[in-house]
Amino acid sequence: MEIGVNVPNFGPGTDPETLRRWARTVEGLGYDLLMVSDHLVVTPDVAEQYPAPFYEPFTTLSWLAGITDRVRLGTTVLIVPYRHPLTVARMAANLNQLSGGRLVLGVGVGWARQEYEALGVPFERRGRLTDEYLTAIRGAWENDADYRSGDIPVWVGGNSPAGIRRAVRLGDAWHPLRLTLDGMREGLGRLKAAADELGRPVPDFAPRILLQLTAEPVTGPDRPAGKGTVGQIVADLEELRVLGARSVVLDPFVGDPEETRNPEVAWQALATVAARLGRGPGG
Repeated sequence: MEIGVNVPNFGPGTDPETLRRWARTVEGLGYDLLMVSDHLVVTPDVAEQYPAPFYEPFTTLSWLAGITDRVRLGTTVLIVPYRHPLTVARMAANLNQLSGGRLVLGVGVGWARQEYEALGVPFERRGRLTDEYLTAIRGAWENDADYRSGDIPVWVGGNSPAGIRRAVRLGDAWHPLRLTLDGMREGLGRLKAAADELGRPVPDFAPRILLQLTAEPVTGPDRPAGKGTVGQIVADLEELRVLGARSVVLDPFVGDPEETRNPEVAWQALATVAARLGRGPGG
């Protein structure tokens, strides 16, 4: 099973040197995938959770591709309606080719109403626009003589009925974010039901989970996957493997933007998990 890391590309402690150190840490610890988030306008609703500076994902990943060798690169998640679909198709295809085929395109509909308004995109149509744009992106990639996109996996985020159906119709994987294990089991049941209804294969399972190490075990039905002792986290990863996950992305950002000033805390947690999994340089 592939294990990746969601790297904060935002916040008061984030700058080019910090992003460089993140990339070298993730690759050096043997993780398989480095992913970043997406916002274009840091409106007040965005700033509450993800304050400036916010580094645009395609630009950031293109730069990181040049200073890494092995690790795959991706978005978790690109907000599809924010950009013209042919722009996304071109940027993704170019990045995949320039990185040697290392791109994973995680996509979603987004939630920041004020950001939608700032970009002049109708918030109420975000689901329909996402479906239309993903169809257009895939259609553009069929022109291999022009786009030369190669094989870019599309991971579709969202746990709503519409999001799950979107993953079945337009995705290579379902990419739920920060659920409990029970929530993911329930979602996988709905994913299979939607696939059966639509007469399509069940997409891969590629969840993003929290990474929050604690000294004592965390109990209770609401415990999110990835929160607890290192033993609990490793057990969560094994359970996700048993559930069929091809990839799991660890998200060490707990929620306080001040964390970005001290990335060493997250790096130590990643090193602890990597050591327990027997990972190291080279994967």
